Amino acid sequence: MKDVEPGEPGEHVEIDWMRRLAEHYAGFRRSEPDERLLIVFDIDGTILDLRHMVRHVLLEYDRDQGTDFFHGLRAEDIDVHENRVDEFLDGRALPARTRDEVLAWYLDRRWQPESVLAAHRPYRGVLEVIRWFQLQPETYVGLNTGRPERLRDETLRSLNALGREYRVEFRSDLLVMNERGGEGDVLESKVTGLRRLIDAGYRPFAVVDNEPAVIAALADADTSKEILFLHAQTLSESRRVPTPRTVRGRSYDLTALVAESDLPHHVQLVWHGVNDEANVRQFLGSRVHWAECDVRRDPLGRLVLRHDSFERTPWDRSEPVFLLDDLLARLHESGRGAKLDLKDGEAILDDVLAAVDAHGFDDRDLWFNGRIEALGEDGIELLVSAHPDAIVQCPVDFLTPLVLAAPERAWDTIKLLTAWGVSRFSVSWAGEHARELLEALEDFGCEVNLYAVPDLEAFLRAALLLPTSITTDFNFPAWHYFGRGAGEHHRYHRYTVDALVPPTTDVA
Repeated sequence: MKDVEPGEPGEHVEIDWMRRLAEHYAGFRRSEPDERLLIVFDIDGTILDLRHMVRHVLLEYDRDQGTDFFHGLRAEDIDVHENRVDEFLDGRALPARTRDEVLAWYLDRRWQPESVLAAHRPYRGVLEVIRWFQLQPETYVGLNTGRPERLRDETLRSLNALGREYRVEFRSDLLVMNERGGEGDVLESKVTGLRRLIDAGYRPFAVVDNEPAVIAALADADTSKEILFLHAQTLSESRRVPTPRTVRGRSYDLTALVAESDLPHHVQLVWHGVNDEANVRQFLGSRVHWAECDVRRDPLGRLVLRHDSFERTPWDRSEPVFLLDDLLARLHESGRGAKLDLKDGEAILDDVLAAVDAHGFDDRDLWFNGRIEALGEDGIELLVSAHPDAIVQCPVDFLTPLVLAAPERAWDTIKLLTAWGVSRFSVSWAGEHARELLEALEDFGCEVNLYAVPDLEAFLRAALLLPTSITTDFNFPAWHYFGRGAGEHHRYHRYTVDALVPPTTDVA
């Protein structure tokens, strides 16, 4: 997000608009801890990408008229503001009469309820940014839109349907709309709307809008001179003008907004793939409590740490051996938790339990994970019997089709596994319906772990959903975490040392 260019009068020169927003909010939170702080978003062109609405209405014309003028039209092909579709049509080489008919069709239908619903495609990351602010203490998200008041119900219904999977909820009392409803009334409506939110007892600290003219009007009306204005550089109708206290950007980047210290403290974090010496050093240098390792029996009968089976990825003489016993000793000595992924299932349970007991682990620092088919009912019951207060987990991605099509059948399976002693269920973040599966399991009252979370951006998106725990490689160079990964097929995350990395950092 490259934003404000140097030398523009009245505007800040910033590298990242989301980082500037984070700093501005933190300053407000420190100085005004008891205030009801408010960040205000425009909707169209700021939260929602209205190119989808334009496409919908134009394709609807073809469907209704039996024509083929917009065959193959994609949202990405629309390069004009929704109020300037006439310019887009000029470039389509349509007959003059047809162009006028299509434009009249568009203007008549663009704010019909079905078109409003079609417009609800968010810009990437914006709903996660809104979710983050809604999670903060005494912080609220308002909406100030030029949409006519008559669209209030459709707007809230469709926005909340869209926000559900992100756990975002928009309230009617925090939505201000254009009461007159005309295109020429938008600037006055926006200024009036912001004043109404202030009069309701909120203190705005930031406003996000895609229209330079709106930002200029609001900045001029801001008597407090303390609101940060964020110009979302999407398609706009008005020309850009210099305005005070303004930063600009194109992407809603969570990694710039959320710092490590902002993470929800009650979400347990697990460092994935602590299977080799370099990753152990990285893990022990962090503040993460749980280390997950992959436990197998090697061809010599030893319990070793290795992601792949010896059949899938054969060993060779150069492969280092890392014994489970050695890792357990170091984890116990440092007061860390051991999450043991039992790759060989029930066949190694007795020896694993003996190794754990030899090092004196308390149940609160033990976590066992294994596939249902590998552990079986007997294996799970053995783990629970030996360590009744430890976490016993199994992945349940196989339940996704049932959750979507027959949730009562999925619930039958969960009840069965819970009766065996499974206390936590693991869901792959890489799954197409990971959010739906997470929500269903939590509706069942289950603790849920999210795994296969690949990078910092995905990790922050996952954390905002507040699962019980998240398992990730900690491949987060921006936070000076250099996790290597589990070593699947002997592949690891690799890093280079440069001036941004302190010389004392252990870079694997």
